Amino acid sequence: MSLDLFAGIPVTDYAAARPWYERFFGGEPSFLPNDVEAVWEVAEHRYVYIVQDPERAGNALVFSFVDDLGDRVAALAERGIAPVEREEYGNGVTKVVFRDAEGNEISFGGSG
Repeated sequence: MSLDLFAGIPVTDYAAARPWYERFFGGEPSFLPNDVEAVWEVAEHRYVYIVQDPERAGNALVFSFVDDLGDRVAALAERGIAPVEREEYGNGVTKVVFRDAEGNEISFGGSG
């Protein structure tokens, strides 16, 4: 069975939000379905997209568990994006939270 996963992030102003997400994901979108939507492939068959949807903007929660947490956080810092929160759990897992200007949350978890 094939499965493609798309996680959507609603934003108020697509044109204003897109540059932050390009910095966050480290490049241009993988594809542009229309004039108010941009899609990044974050792993094979797994996508995160932004879409202009003012009524729903600012409420997204997207979480990914990764095996290279330190490298991802360092790469984001190099692109000028700092986490807003870091949680350490007793089992050796760390969660690092980032938010766009509207409050949409994208976080990564992993060891260390």
